[in-house]
Amino acid sequence: MKPRIYNFSAGPAILPEEVLLEAKESLYAYGETGIGILEMSHRSTPYESIVNEAIANMKKILGIGDDFEVLFLQGGASLQFHMLPLNLAKEKTTDYICTGAWSEKAIVEAKRLGVVHEIASSKDKNYSYIPKISANQVHTDSAYLHFTSNNTIFGTQFKEEPPANGIPLVCDASSDFLSRPLPMDKYSLIYAGAQKNIGPAGVVVVVMRKELLKRSDANLTPMLSYSVHAKEKSLYNTPPAFSIYVVGLVLKWILKLGGLSAMQKINEDKADILYKHIDQSKIFRGTVEKSARSLMNVPFRLPSEEMEEKFIKESSKVGFSGLKGHRSVGGMRASIYNAFPKKGVEDLVRFMQEFESKNA
Repeated sequence: MKPRIYNFSAGPAILPEEVLLEAKESLYAYGETGIGILEMSHRSTPYESIVNEAIANMKKILGIGDDFEVLFLQGGASLQFHMLPLNLAKEKTTDYICTGAWSEKAIVEAKRLGVVHEIASSKDKNYSYIPKISANQVHTDSAYLHFTSNNTIFGTQFKEEPPANGIPLVCDASSDFLSRPLPMDKYSLIYAGAQKNIGPAGVVVVVMRKELLKRSDANLTPMLSYSVHAKEKSLYNTPPAFSIYVVGLVLKWILKLGGLSAMQKINEDKADILYKHIDQSKIFRGTVEKSARSLMNVPFRLPSEEMEEKFIKESSKVGFSGLKGHRSVGGMRASIYNAFPKKGVEDLVRFMQEFESKNA
């Protein structure tokens, strides 16, 4: 096989190597079935076992019981922007916190279905911080409070959950899901596109309290109904079978590492190495408030766009891919999700040191 390079892409993003190697074997023949995982019927007993095991391991990792449903759906987080208020709002208003581009898109979709209260925003400083939220900002007659836990483009992350003041707390956790322990007693629903931190593109995970299923109108189109998908155990229609299978492998990998507490320690160590270098550098600088820094996505800048182009070009020559910042903000961005190796961060810092010595 050809050697792998360091993939700093924000998504679809890096997966654990052992997961990729196991998936490679299953492409030809899964287990003792003699059938490749891409060819397997989603109605077969072996595949139903794959889904059931993934659901069980998700609950084990999150420390939740039978009062929660775990759904594997299609359409990514973008469809959830619409599906969420469609199922849960029921002509009520909704509360949203706006901390970046994905929050903005979620708000646009929610507004199609009713009134949205944007109770806080960090747009005034180009989403470089996380706004402080007090309980009295939340409307207690709203259907839910929605926030985006990690902002991939801008590199900010909530360090603790906003106070929901008695209404259901809903989170788009697409880019930091399963990167750290979560106080699930505070949450009513979490959704996450898999392609950033827990699997390949094609599947979105929804973890929700069963009591919320009562809000799904019986007249909803079945494909957009949480209650239908829950009743059918995520097998109402042909699911993104291979993507769910790989998510299942990643869940086993997380459990093998020691769960979410171990995952958090690994991610904190990696981020600390990179942020420390940026802070002491004479030419590299961070772009967000230190108190809001993401452990997943680290944006940084150089003194000029010309120097940034040079950095990106030279870094790609030595095996660093995906360091160019999002087109809407420019600069550079290192996405160091769960599966990104510590050695890759150390090697990036060494390259940054060499670049600085030549260009300072």
